[in-house]
Amino acid sequence: MRFELDIQKRMRSGKEEFLLRSAFSSSDRALVLFGPSGSGKTLTLQAMAGMLTPDEGVIRINGREVFDSGKGVNVPARQRRVGYLFQDYALFPHLTVEQNIGFGLKPLFGRLNGRGRRRVRELMAVFGLEKLADQKPSTLSGGQQQRAALARALAPEPEALLLDEPFSALDQPLRLRMREELSGILKHFDIPTVMVTHDSDEAESFAETVVVYRDGSVAGMHSTRDAARRGESLSEAIRAEVALAYE
Repeated sequence: MRFELDIQKRMRSGKEEFLLRSAFSSSDRALVLFGPSGSGKTLTLQAMAGMLTPDEGVIRINGREVFDSGKGVNVPARQRRVGYLFQDYALFPHLTVEQNIGFGLKPLFGRLNGRGRRRVRELMAVFGLEKLADQKPSTLSGGQQQRAALARALAPEPEALLLDEPFSALDQPLRLRMREELSGILKHFDIPTVMVTHDSDEAESFAETVVVYRDGSVAGMHSTRDAARRGESLSEAIRAEVALAYE
């Protein structure tokens, strides 16, 4: 899997202006977009998913152009074959766990077919949600909501998974446990992943490559392979970037 991105997007809110200039390329399967809040990480993830349209540039996922302003290419989000886990999980409150997981598998106006129902049952078993199938999101714990949202993102069998600060809504003890659980799930599904975080421990736990953001731009990239060749650790590189980012 290869992620290639070179985009610009100008955002305005009142008199405030923010310019996103995001460019990176990586063939690693575990990519982390790291940096302070408001540095452009989530905007980049949204552009990859098709939820934000850049002003100009190009986005390729595994060699497939999903956006190219010069060619007039802008593949709709539903056709990009990427799963997206929102920071607040964004489960539909009026749907059950089972209905939430199957939402992306059914036609716009229709019902799940047999294959879709089997896929939902398989995911509920993998995520330990069988006993919660008929529950609404409001009755679930934070960890259960995360598992349901992750199962929903994986249901259409995407080519890549995009995670927007997946642990920020959890308290610290649960965050540590869910970090281990998510790591196991990603290994189980063997799916290329891009994760947004401003937590250096999370970056170190998941990344093969870390893309560092500051003030709307990519300030640097660090990979475990490059760090090993230099006789360094990824954690050392991340700590140095943290110091610069929060000066």
